[in-house]
Amino acid sequence: MPVENLDLLSPVTTPCRVVAQATNYASHVRDVGRDPAKTPLTFFRKASGSVTGPSDDIVKPSHVQLLDYELEIGLLIGRALPVGTEVTEANLADFVYGLLVTNDVSARDVQLTKAQFYESKSYPTFTPIGPALVLVDAMSSSASVTCGCSCGQREVRQNMVVEGDMLYTPVQALQTLAKFQKLDAGDVVLTGTPVGTALTARGIENPNQMDLKTFLAGQAKNPTTSSTVTS
Repeated sequence: MPVENLDLLSPVTTPCRVVAQATNYASHVRDVGRDPAKTPLTFFRKASGSVTGPSDDIVKPSHVQLLDYELEIGLLIGRALPVGTEVTEANLADFVYGLLVTNDVSARDVQLTKAQFYESKSYPTFTPIGPALVLVDAMSSSASVTCGCSCGQREVRQNMVVEGDMLYTPVQALQTLAKFQKLDAGDVVLTGTPVGTALTARGIENPNQMDLKTFLAGQAKNPTTSSTVTS
């Protein structure tokens, strides 16, 4: 059957763990008014009910006003990674089965006003994945990968080479996760997004000194922040 006649689904099946790295690209960290040198390796979780196919509609809840996108490379875990596992450059491919294109959709007004990630990033359809699963036999933290994001009228808003921009590599991410979070085959780890998201501090002097209400009001006027979005 011709592929063009098929509805392509997410290569990741649910239920599963969806773990994401936060602010993991220097370009994105600077764009939101922070210092890459002072950015620690941190994680948050997304509900697996947010996983959807690559061409499915992204459904905005009625109370959400500031909807954003974050193109990310996803790591599909291929075998159990218990707490205490030693992860190295040499054995990384033993645990990572393949690479995926993912979109960490975010309700920014919920995220910022409630000062949390889980709800704002876990609504149904908020994690489009796929369509391709790229299998890997070996992985290198220095691999050059270009990310592109098409939104609206297929406008490219994110396009960045990973090498030199990613703050913490997949090896470092899994090494840290293995200290406290068990992962199983079929789980997915999102590795952060580069510059180009709708949320930005560009043109704002001292964004960290601005009160939240004023910042959100300015973001509401941002033409790249979508009040309605479909993938």
